Amino acid sequence: MFNFSSQITAAEQRAIAAAAPALERIERVTEQNQRRVLQSFVDCRVESRHFAESTGYGYGDAGRETLDRLCAKIFGAQEALIRQSFACGTATIAAGLFGILRPGDLMLSVSGQPYDTLLPVLGLREGKGSLKDFGVEYEQLELLADGGFDYPAITAALREKKPRLVYVQRSRGYTLRRAISVEEIGRLAELVHSCSAAVLFVDNCYGEFVEEKEPCSVGADIVAGSLIKNAGGGVAKSGGYLAGNKDLIELAAARMSCPGLGREVGASLGGNRELFMGLFHAPHVTGEALKAAVFASALFKELGYGVSPSPNEERFDIVQSISLGCEERLIAFCRGIQAASPVDSYLAPEPWDMPGYDCKVIMAAGTFTGGASIELSADAPLREPYAVWFQGGLNYHSARAAILNAAEQVQKVKR
Repeated sequence: MFNFSSQITAAEQRAIAAAAPALERIERVTEQNQRRVLQSFVDCRVESRHFAESTGYGYGDAGRETLDRLCAKIFGAQEALIRQSFACGTATIAAGLFGILRPGDLMLSVSGQPYDTLLPVLGLREGKGSLKDFGVEYEQLELLADGGFDYPAITAALREKKPRLVYVQRSRGYTLRRAISVEEIGRLAELVHSCSAAVLFVDNCYGEFVEEKEPCSVGADIVAGSLIKNAGGGVAKSGGYLAGNKDLIELAAARMSCPGLGREVGASLGGNRELFMGLFHAPHVTGEALKAAVFASALFKELGYGVSPSPNEERFDIVQSISLGCEERLIAFCRGIQAASPVDSYLAPEPWDMPGYDCKVIMAAGTFTGGASIELSADAPLREPYAVWFQGGLNYHSARAAILNAAEQVQKVKR
């Protein structure tokens, strides 16, 4: 059993009491989402034969085709692509962007600069074969101080610059801004569609099943996400999904494989069962991750650290940021998480020059699937404001033990 100091165990009890209202709210949302997913499985008539392996070209893979229909129904979209062959969330988003955008088009981000790993895709950082290389222009508008959209600036840009694609990153990335709600995306969709022909593209990573609705159900034209985050339910070993309007999914499918073949090819190689099971478990596992984030917020607030979101603040993604004030506490936090992980617990994370980032990054991820953010993980770039971004937890109780261990290690660092 883990042994924690009296200071940490006392803070734990206060944190549990403080987090109670948020934990109850998460239970209600999780139940609604789980019922919605179950109904989608029933409506799509998922059968055991859909788990069968296909090889070679993969023509006529009934499991793959049913997965696409299921994914579309779950996310409130016309069509979807869900594939293990997408290497990560960034690769999935890139397939959508390259599929939709053409030379001379303008991509307008209205949620500020996207996540670090997307910058080479856009051509904002060195990346061979970027959208910029193909003549796609990029501009961005910053969020307001309260984290909301700058609607007057967006309206002016839509009318004057006529972007082909409006981009929204729902989660916070390596910033301390709040995540963006589905309700806000719905208001943005209404604005975009009322005064332009632009496509509204939402990076849905970390946001799936956090609320009772998904962006496509309120007007987003296409969304993308990773299967080693929320949507894979801790079961999928790799992959991503795109869901949205039929014409846009067809464009993305042509980029995923090639024009003329699109979604008709691609052997499942026996991976369909994991994707079906992952989607089924996703609402519950997301709920467990949300509970872990709420507890971490409450505990570190009790210990005097800055947290975002606060314990009972409404949440729109699974990410919890904790401002620890210095490099040493960042490292201590990540090592505390790693030491209480089910896999590779004996290893001590070290900061390193990770591809796609402009500074050293430290990551704790003692996960069953490499890099799976829906499992318990924590990462931080070693730069101001010295905040760690924490997410995941396949089950709340083991996640709580790891969070307590991280707090114990942080408290040992001299102020």
